[in-house]
Amino acid sequence: PSEQAALDRFAEFSEKWEKRYPAIIRLWTNAWAEFVPFLQFDNAIRQVIYTTNAIESVNARIRRAVKARGHFPTEAAALKCVYLAIMSLDPTGTARQRWSNRWK
Repeated sequence: PSEQAALDRFAEFSEKWEKRYPAIIRLWTNAWAEFVPFLQFDNAIRQVIYTTNAIESVNARIRRAVKARGHFPTEAAALKCVYLAIMSLDPTGTARQRWSNRWK
């Protein structure tokens, strides 16, 4: 919720994992200045940012699948391609609630 809380949690994380993953700790330490402005947003705005990133990720997967096939003989064929691309994101169906922060 705040920069101080994030620093406290990062210190806990560092204590636990620094010996095993020192490169990750260095990465976060070096990138801390870019991360801190994100903490100035309200929680509701942060959730929108998370959701936007998830939606853009899904859109990129759909674009990649459609572009790889080039051209479609019918609209139904294009829709099937989009459907299969979306289903391939979570083939087991276990993470459906996590998708796009339950975007409606």
